[in-house]
Amino acid sequence: MNILFVCSANIVRSFMAERLLRNLLRSRGRQDVEVSSAGLLDMQGAPADEVARQILAENGIDDEDHVSRLVTEEMVGEADLIVTMEKRQLLSIGDRYPGAVPKLRLLKSYLDGGTAETADDVSDPYRRSLFYYRLCFAEISLAVGAMMKCI
Repeated sequence: MNILFVCSANIVRSFMAERLLRNLLRSRGRQDVEVSSAGLLDMQGAPADEVARQILAENGIDDEDHVSRLVTEEMVGEADLIVTMEKRQLLSIGDRYPGAVPKLRLLKSYLDGGTAETADDVSDPYRRSLFYYRLCFAEISLAVGAMMKCI
């Protein structure tokens, strides 16, 4: 299975989700799932946000060597599941790549059996206080944990 996480810039949310899921998969000996991330904005290979890296490191999760990537048609085609942080990102990918619609899912839809229509967005903490980064990490962590039960 190939899972692609997508957010706006691929320097905070989708990056953290990718690293969290990889860490969970590795801890359970799962080698049957490939995980990657990308963004809808071309950040020209920008490194991961320093605060996001700090939070991952505090939680014992590898945060090294990440560079932002722009989502491409090839990535979308190769993915079995595309998980977005916000409804507008889900809709944007669906508009750009109509064939990907069946593969799209909102991350927080894994919580409490939600759907894309009822699930909340994972708010972007970029350039906000440490509180918002920690809140974002907690939301992603809970949703990725719930996601593990489905993959």
